[in-house]
Amino acid sequence: MADTPSSCPAPGTPSRPGAAGYVPIAEHGLIGDLRTVALVGSDGTIDWYCCPAFDAPSVFAAVLDAERGGCFELAAAEAARTKQFYFPDTNVLITRFFTEDGVGEVQDFMPVTGNSGGGGEAARHRLIRRVLCVRGTLPFRARVAPRFNYGADPHTLQAQGCVVLFESATLSLALTATVPLEIDGPDVRADFKLSEGESAVFALDQVGGEVAPRRCAHLEAEEQFTATVAYWRRWLGQSRYRGRWREHVHRSALTLKLLTYAPTGAIIAAPTTSLPEQIGGERNWDYRYVWVRDAAFAVYALLRLGFTGEAEAFMRFLTQHISPGDGKPNGPLQIMYRIDGRSELPERVLDHLEGHQGSAPVRVGNAAADQLQLDIYGALIDSIYLFDKWAQPISSSQWDDVCDLVNWVCDNWDQPDEGVWETRGGRKNFLYSRLMCWVAIERAIRLANRRGLPADLFRWQRNRDTIYRRIMDHGWSAGRQAFVQYEDGDVLDAAVLMMPLAKFIAPTDPKWLSTLDALTGDLVSDSLVYRYDPRSSPDGLRGDEGTFSICSFWYVEALTRAGRLDEARLAFEKMLTYANHLGLYAEEIGRTGEQQGNFPQAFTHLSLISAAYNLDRALG
Repeated sequence: MADTPSSCPAPGTPSRPGAAGYVPIAEHGLIGDLRTVALVGSDGTIDWYCCPAFDAPSVFAAVLDAERGGCFELAAAEAARTKQFYFPDTNVLITRFFTEDGVGEVQDFMPVTGNSGGGGEAARHRLIRRVLCVRGTLPFRARVAPRFNYGADPHTLQAQGCVVLFESATLSLALTATVPLEIDGPDVRADFKLSEGESAVFALDQVGGEVAPRRCAHLEAEEQFTATVAYWRRWLGQSRYRGRWREHVHRSALTLKLLTYAPTGAIIAAPTTSLPEQIGGERNWDYRYVWVRDAAFAVYALLRLGFTGEAEAFMRFLTQHISPGDGKPNGPLQIMYRIDGRSELPERVLDHLEGHQGSAPVRVGNAAADQLQLDIYGALIDSIYLFDKWAQPISSSQWDDVCDLVNWVCDNWDQPDEGVWETRGGRKNFLYSRLMCWVAIERAIRLANRRGLPADLFRWQRNRDTIYRRIMDHGWSAGRQAFVQYEDGDVLDAAVLMMPLAKFIAPTDPKWLSTLDALTGDLVSDSLVYRYDPRSSPDGLRGDEGTFSICSFWYVEALTRAGRLDEARLAFEKMLTYANHLGLYAEEIGRTGEQQGNFPQAFTHLSLISAAYNLDRALG
């Protein structure tokens, strides 16, 4: 039985950079098959992999516990410099090893076998690791150490010729390789040497039911590599973006695509759980779900670039899996759902995992699903409005759903809620929640007028105008000369950067320009923007956090719309320097430039796309 945990990487290999056997969050790349993903460290080790879906229990989770989490190590077996990059215009990841005797590389990818359904080859979730020696001669070492169910379940091993079966109570995986494999307790090892032009292939499959173990020979690996490259390039070829920051925008688009769940059209917030917003802190959350807000913003970003298929798939997800008539305790919508549309996301702590660099707790599930966050209605209806405008007209039944949502907003917009940042310090009358309720009603009015659709326009307009006056009267602080976090308060909040972006206020309005100056003075550091100051606005949690990257890109857009283009461009270019070596961003950036929080984060990448698009247009 494989119930004895062991550390990653294997004893005898060079120690990993970072603290206590961890590589930093930013030292990872992402691969996936539109159903799940894997995080590959810059040293060639897979530190995170859930099978068979984004929100399934992990198989490899060394990013959350270097000793107990499990990993898949594959690297040069001698001292080497490494460089990691994506095969151009794809999500195929290359990790190169440079030694005194030669140069080798590992090509990591997951074949994309179709955009819907879960049977056949799609159920295999094949993960291919192709090793090549491109110059000289290199020894390599592999070690496959799965730890099922977040490291809680034991497993058995069974060797069948060139196949090794890892079997746990709920999941079975088959490892095949073109080099000899050796069982080492609960793990599998391989030591081999390659000369220039030679290669080796490792493939890890989910098996069971109709999916039987199957070797991945050299020719098949080559064919799968070619097909996967072609898939991603064909998909990216739909982009209409031809601006100044094409490489960064397209990497963000490819990342957002990796965060889509093809069988339902869901778009997740991030593919990881519990990566800390502060090393040693408790702000560790599970983001492997569909936030209505995040997904709606992602639809906007993808539509901007011309990717209407993803927007159509998300609209189908809404229609098929989320019914506004469900009678939820906090309104017709939850703030988040599982990737298959289920609404149950019970939160629990995995006490047996130490957390990234000792940052406990490790959480799965998310109790914030039970919160009231009124802003989601504006984000969703705005995305529906844009879909109708840029992609295809919504159906009559979809319009009926929109009307139900808007009527509910008219009845409930003045409730206190937990707000966009999901604070756990009690409900308040947050300005951003009011703003997005205004957006929900205003966009529905626009849609009704443009399409001639039936609506209670008199009621909608009355509520829209009442919200506007409420924000102007109670969201403005004369003392701060700024719009503030919640009604009649004086705390600044970067969420108000959305006011001109949502077309609530003119970007050159004196009140807005004063607000922009106040935010710059209090919350901006070298173009990086903090959400708010938790010391002046307690959020019910201990510890600090980094700057919030979506807010930094909102800041770029606000400067752009205010006509301060030199400042906007400099802030944008500075933000690009905080990306990791592959152009990926986590949720936040720490004081010394390190990535913090779940990684990569859809929120950050969609806001990069929007900022680049609008800044490009303004620059001409």
